[in-house]
Amino acid sequence: MQLIVLWDIDHTLIENAGVSKEIYATAFALLTGAPPIGPASTEGRTDRLIMRAMFHRQSFPEPDWPSVEAALARAGEEHFGKLSRRGMTLPGVPEILKAAAGQAHWVSSVLTGNIAANARVKLSAFDLDPLLDLAVGAYGGDSAQRPDLVSVARKRVQRYRGLPEDTPVVLVGDTPRDVEAALVTGSGIIAVASGIHSQAELTAAGAPIVLPDLSDTASLLALLEIVPGRP
Repeated sequence: MQLIVLWDIDHTLIENAGVSKEIYATAFALLTGAPPIGPASTEGRTDRLIMRAMFHRQSFPEPDWPSVEAALARAGEEHFGKLSRRGMTLPGVPEILKAAAGQAHWVSSVLTGNIAANARVKLSAFDLDPLLDLAVGAYGGDSAQRPDLVSVARKRVQRYRGLPEDTPVVLVGDTPRDVEAALVTGSGIIAVASGIHSQAELTAAGAPIVLPDLSDTASLLALLEIVPGRP
């Protein structure tokens, strides 16, 4: 069967060990000349929303998006070494990404709140980038709202990989916002309690399947085939 699988990155594929919040703080300082008064609030938000909230919290005028994206990309590059030293790939991730990439009729990519440049930084820090079709992913620079990213990815897959418009999509993520993005777009969802949200919280958010981690490759492959949603 044809299938589009879209993976979240932070706390789903990798543990960033706080480096992600440091990237936002650095980008904020680059744009304002001042440090933020507190850490960024992330939890499945897109980079557009995360940075907007930081500016508003300190009553700074919000810069134009290209300037914000450039600052985020610069901050991400500067933190590559720190991420690779402090962070880690989560259990089972290389194995399931290799298995998904090997499915002849699947497209396996990402749906992430990170801008595209920083998604690549985070994945390449752990040599995961070759295992994903990043050209057709959806990123935090594409829209402020996470549910909108589903159609972004779907259109890219249709245009560049030739899959039909009604190809099922499954999201894999660790936050209630991942669950919401799937439910409001008619996509399938497999939630994983590898971040700060418990299995109970993800179930309460509406996820029909919640896993403790991604370590059981065979079972996860089977689940991906039975939970797909259609637009």
